[in-house]
Amino acid sequence: MIELYRNYTYLLMSTIHLFAAVFALAQSPVPPEAKLERIATGFQFVEGPVWSDKLGLLFSDIPANTVYRWKPDSGVSIYLRPSGNSNGLAFDWKNRLLLAQHGNRRLARRDSIGTEVSLVSHYNGKRLNSPNDLAIKSDGAIFFTDPPYGISPNQEELGFYGLYRLNPAGAVQLLDQSLRRPNGIAFSPTEMKLYVTDTEVRNVYSWDVIDDSLLANKQLLAHFNPAGGADGMKVDAQGNLFVTGPLGVWVLAPNGAVLDTILVPGQTTNCNWGDADRKTLYITSGNSVYRLRIGGATTRVSNPEQKNSAPESFKLHPVYLNPFNPETTLRYELPQSEFVEITVYDMQGKLVETLVRQQQSAGIYSLKWRAGNRSSGLFFFRMQAGQYVNVTKGILLK
Repeated sequence: MIELYRNYTYLLMSTIHLFAAVFALAQSPVPPEAKLERIATGFQFVEGPVWSDKLGLLFSDIPANTVYRWKPDSGVSIYLRPSGNSNGLAFDWKNRLLLAQHGNRRLARRDSIGTEVSLVSHYNGKRLNSPNDLAIKSDGAIFFTDPPYGISPNQEELGFYGLYRLNPAGAVQLLDQSLRRPNGIAFSPTEMKLYVTDTEVRNVYSWDVIDDSLLANKQLLAHFNPAGGADGMKVDAQGNLFVTGPLGVWVLAPNGAVLDTILVPGQTTNCNWGDADRKTLYITSGNSVYRLRIGGATTRVSNPEQKNSAPESFKLHPVYLNPFNPETTLRYELPQSEFVEITVYDMQGKLVETLVRQQQSAGIYSLKWRAGNRSSGLFFFRMQAGQYVNVTKGILLK
């Protein structure tokens, strides 16, 4: 009887894990055929993407002290230099560009003819640390975060890292000073919730917005286990959060449940909606800018028979089969001899297994991973070869 009970319990738990994995993927707003595309690269460290139907995509390169512009028909050009080492960018309700400036330690506004004014640089007579990101409320108020990135400890005057509200009249109000490194910030579609990331502890918090200037009921909405940091984020029309952090962009339901992960190379810093229909997600990560078409995307399939010619670049192919049971195949390419490490992580970011950790010659490789008795769910396969790092994902269905 005891053994029968154990078998029943194992079957029940396996069914629950399977249902949870399938349900989460079924609810994801990212279509399975969506393909990540790199549209620009060669920068130092990019942040703060924001879309304008007139200008195209604007984004900050913080160390380069530059705001760049990207347009589908003309590519990249310099929009603003110097930028005050801007990080987060946004447009106010009069289509004036707002900049969270690390170098100038302020929020600034730039109008259509290029006039730049300081909106706020001090609180209670002391200089802000390093304004990072901002969210604009429908009443015109600007909510922003102020961690100490870009300044040394002896430059800090406040002694804390705050979450603030700048009202339309120009008065600044401290809303919270409990976070270690407040960073990304966004409102829910109804503006009844405010979300903020705390970078170093990899947490996403939510508050109830009681009125225009009062927050209450701080809650831990989500925590990311993989090493890295929680960074910028945006919210879609359905209330789903797109939070940049370890591995790429984490897609969270309004209750914090993980719906999907968009795998992005590099240190992913921020994202925003763009194009005329606002159905393309633009993503800044490390030295590059990417986009992901949420509607109407297509998938490009690489040729698996190209074995006679030497690979032209490092590449980690998508897992095959996907979903898989009980094993899947990984294929990867090395254009030169390199030390290769391939690891497997579960959906919580915990290391499951190391598949490869050795020096390998140039060539095309294939290996199989057997899931064994592991529960159904989402797994991430990470490859690092020298400076090349990429991640792909697979679903185990039992």
